[in-house]
Amino acid sequence: MPCPGTRGRIHSAVLQTDRLRSEAAPPAPIFFHRAALVVIQAGALAVVVAASVYKQFELDRFFVPKELVLHTVATAAALCCLARARALRLSRVDELLGLFLALGLLSALFATNWWAAGRAVALSLSGATCFWCARAVARAGLARWLIAALALAGVVGAVTALLQTYGLRIDAFSLNRAPGGTFGNRNFMAHLCVIVFPALLLSTLRARSPRVFGWWAVAVALVVAALVLSRSRAAWLALIACMILLLAFALLAVRRTRGLIRWRRLPLLLAIAAAGGGLALVLPNTLNWKSDSPYLETARSVVNYREGSGRGRLVQYKNSARMSAHHPLFGVGPGNWAVVYPKFASPGDPSLGSDGMTANPWPSSDWMTFLSERGPIAFMLLALAMVALLVEAVRALRTEGDAEQVLAAWALLGTVAVLLVVSTFDAVLLLPAPALVAWALLGALSPSSRSRMVVALPTSRRVAAMLLVAILGGLSIARSSTQLAAMGVFESSTRASRVEPAALLDPGSYRIHLRLAEAYARRGSCADVRIHASAARALFPNAPAPKRLLSGCGR
Repeated sequence: MPCPGTRGRIHSAVLQTDRLRSEAAPPAPIFFHRAALVVIQAGALAVVVAASVYKQFELDRFFVPKELVLHTVATAAALCCLARARALRLSRVDELLGLFLALGLLSALFATNWWAAGRAVALSLSGATCFWCARAVARAGLARWLIAALALAGVVGAVTALLQTYGLRIDAFSLNRAPGGTFGNRNFMAHLCVIVFPALLLSTLRARSPRVFGWWAVAVALVVAALVLSRSRAAWLALIACMILLLAFALLAVRRTRGLIRWRRLPLLLAIAAAGGGLALVLPNTLNWKSDSPYLETARSVVNYREGSGRGRLVQYKNSARMSAHHPLFGVGPGNWAVVYPKFASPGDPSLGSDGMTANPWPSSDWMTFLSERGPIAFMLLALAMVALLVEAVRALRTEGDAEQVLAAWALLGTVAVLLVVSTFDAVLLLPAPALVAWALLGALSPSSRSRMVVALPTSRRVAAMLLVAILGGLSIARSSTQLAAMGVFESSTRASRVEPAALLDPGSYRIHLRLAEAYARRGSCADVRIHASAARALFPNAPAPKRLLSGCGR
């Protein structure tokens, strides 16, 4: 018969074992977790296909509808996740990401253009919210269905690009950067396709039947075909980096997932993917490339920074870094790179158009954007959050545990690698579609990590948190909705008097104020010119057009 001390130690060991098992096993999903899952699944598909037909707003006609979807999904999913939450368990990644968002809010207070700052901050907040909600859904045991839906969103994006490639012409597509499909730009389409590629590979390899495997393999072939046709060098580089990292850690994944995945399917999958890329090269299409060998030319110049867009990026990065040095603490403000950059542009800078404005509202790099707009501290916080995700993924791969979690960690490595590459050479997390899908994927794939802080959520705090989410989300949704309505009003008539409501619906639109000022200038109505040209100059103080209009009216 054991002594009392021994009996006590045995009892403590049993309790500790039960506690570890309860932490390792995901809780049974409740109604609100399932509701959040459906919201994110539907939102991932909707954000891909959302687009408007207002062609005078060539970039915003794609961005604004997608931002509306992003904010709606983030708000609804957050309310679902908070409805029954009893505590918030914060890891190192959560702390770093929260500090990054807080610095973005602080930086926005000092921005020149508050409308642009508010829009950029709202996008970051909604993206981070998708990360947290997706992680909550995954930890409730619904990760497989969430990851599959996010992967499918990339496939849908690839299909819209292929439809445009092979002859479909609808107003929701743009001809300027074909084949962009419902993204309006081939690079944006390619970014999303390569972001979902690790999740797509994961869903294909763990298919439970040959028929399901066949459908997923076809999806992989479609995505590879769209990536080949996109000629996106950033996406190609990201795919190479992803495959190298996945292969480097494949042995660990194979050892810990025996019986869960039929790895013998991998050669067949690679053959099908190669077939998809090969067919894209040989089938005739409607793309009008200037080069006789466009794909070979892109492959040869994938790391060329001596000429073309590569050289333009170096010039842009140099001037953006100089701009950041003049605003070393909080940067120039979220969304305000385009507002301030003309002041620091060098002679012959390819980033500037003939109108003295930047060709794009952000630089060709997420990281350069965060550095110049939110400052070096915010830049480092986000970089450290990405590093922390990588560390957690490697730790999960090396630790004996649940096979599903090992596979998710393996895919997470590839996803973070893709994001680090594409966001170095292009704008990615600054855009609504990848902000929703990429952040949700990071949350769904991230392993359970040790909580550094636990914040209890009694009823009063939970209600307050839900009220805050509803207010912030409602403001973001209203802002995107009024922007979309303003675009519709603006395109409905050419008469200035009928377009005036558009400026009331979207006071932060430089394009609307400038067009109205130009229309009134042609009529000789200087009083109205001063109103709208002054509003345009306040939004973009370095733009020459409002100054010219005001000088024509004696100001």
